[in-house]
Amino acid sequence: MPVISPDEINVILATDCGSTTTKAIMIEKIDGHYRQTYRGEAPTTVEEPAANVTIGVANAIAEIGELAGRKLLDENNEIIRPARGNEGCDIYISTSSAGGGLQMLVSGVVREMTAASAKRAALGAGAIVLDIIASNDKRKPYEQIQRIRELRPDMILMAGGTDGGTEKHVVQLAELIAPAKPQPRFGSEYRMPVIFAGNKEAWPMVRDTFDDSVELSQVENVRPILDRENLGPARDMIHDLFLEHVMAHAPGYDKLIAWTDAPIMPTPGAVGNILKTIAEKSGINAVGVDIGGATTDVFSVFDGEFNRTVSANLGMSYSISNVCAEATMPNILRWVHVDMDERELRNRVKNKMIRPTTIPQSLEALIFEQAVSREALRLAYLQHKEFATTLKGVQQQRTVGDLFTQDSGGNSIVDNMKLDLLVASGGVLSHAPRMEQTAAMLIDAFEPEGFTRLAKDSIFMMPHLGVLAQVHPQAALEVFERDCLIYLGTCIATAGKPVPNKVAFEYRITGDITAQGEILAGELKRIPLAADQEARVSITPHRKLDAGNGKGQSVEKTVHGGTVGIILDGRGRPLLVGGETGYSRQDVSQWVEALNLYENESLVSSK
Repeated sequence: MPVISPDEINVILATDCGSTTTKAIMIEKIDGHYRQTYRGEAPTTVEEPAANVTIGVANAIAEIGELAGRKLLDENNEIIRPARGNEGCDIYISTSSAGGGLQMLVSGVVREMTAASAKRAALGAGAIVLDIIASNDKRKPYEQIQRIRELRPDMILMAGGTDGGTEKHVVQLAELIAPAKPQPRFGSEYRMPVIFAGNKEAWPMVRDTFDDSVELSQVENVRPILDRENLGPARDMIHDLFLEHVMAHAPGYDKLIAWTDAPIMPTPGAVGNILKTIAEKSGINAVGVDIGGATTDVFSVFDGEFNRTVSANLGMSYSISNVCAEATMPNILRWVHVDMDERELRNRVKNKMIRPTTIPQSLEALIFEQAVSREALRLAYLQHKEFATTLKGVQQQRTVGDLFTQDSGGNSIVDNMKLDLLVASGGVLSHAPRMEQTAAMLIDAFEPEGFTRLAKDSIFMMPHLGVLAQVHPQAALEVFERDCLIYLGTCIATAGKPVPNKVAFEYRITGDITAQGEILAGELKRIPLAADQEARVSITPHRKLDAGNGKGQSVEKTVHGGTVGIILDGRGRPLLVGGETGYSRQDVSQWVEALNLYENESLVSSK
């Protein structure tokens, strides 16, 4: 593909092929600045009967062409390039998670150490990790071999041992995987890619263990020494093999690869890219979530440390039954403030699985879907916090035996009190009818503490911008700042359990708006503050509660507004809703009213 100078790029076309929907955007250079101008979407066509991803891509691009009055496709449905007058585009780029995205098996000697590092490398590259095989994972060798045979991953990442450390256990892992003859997901037309990122001293023996039924490659060790990770080389190799092997064998991807002007990235890898860029540029701690039909991805950057997790069974269409099973229906219904027929809800869940592109047709259906999303997000964030930890096995004064225990070190680096920015993306969050609903889902699921700015990806363009950042960083950053994020406002909440019927905290607001008062235990209050406004907010919490400076200590900060404004949250952390000791349905109704979540309550049928 010809190299195009960034100065000559005036019209950019980008698509994201999701498991349900293919989303396309057009970015144009207007008065010297890049702006997102048009968008289109169409059902993804990776499955039968179409079984060709480019059909959905062409349909989404055709919609943009109609809206823009620009001819983007020729008679053969090929993208016209370069841009001339009202025809074509200068570059076309894409991300993809269609067909289930990138699915991997990882292995390591110690599950909590080298295997965890390998998992971090795979997740950071945008993969779903199907399973972890480790020397200490409590399964017998024949059970591990059976598991490897059952799974059909796209590739395998092997880690194990620090450089110059154990060789025996690393080779034993290879001796489990090699005879299992793992089969790739898209059939036997290509050899299973296996990446070795373990003790380099063990490489010759590992290489001799495998035959030519696999495509074996070596990269630098993901854990060269006990207290350091080196994930970059493994991530880069995963990206390369994803393009060469996996994408090339998925239906229609060979044609899509030929169309693009930059390597196709897994959607989550692209979203992670742009979040890292923002956090580094602004010097903040940030959490981003992308909730899709099949999976929920959580990204975090705390003190410069990037982590990503995939909750493979938590999604809003294909995986909605799993959410209901894992969260349980009582936990979902604790967020619902009206009577609903549980049997009817279960039918609705099953219908959503078989018709994944449907959206709620009534207010009752919307309330239920947003309740499900709270639980999916909450569970995904819990999993993320458990995974995003400091390196295990590094602490002083521990015995070798301690390294093999589940609780050996590894404190979560995710700290809600340090969180500066929480970004929402994915259909149920990005397309919620009211901004207040998006803010409420984020606050209820993530339970931010102290002062946290809330934002949403306006039309889910973070994946597009993540891959664009690889090609044209300036354009990606300009569009991100001007068109991508919609700031919802700032949530202010105290940590700790508030005393019922007592004041949780006092507040005083000065600046573009002025207000002062008290927030009672269990109370939510919204104070309008526009996106272009800011205010100085002083909080004095109850002596048992913490707003960031310690229990009972005052905190004063400058906050930014948004479409929702300032949300003062006196419900405490952790947020206990439902059950015998948690907040009641009456409390939930008051929160709905306080944030004006659902305007037309008459649409809800009370049973």
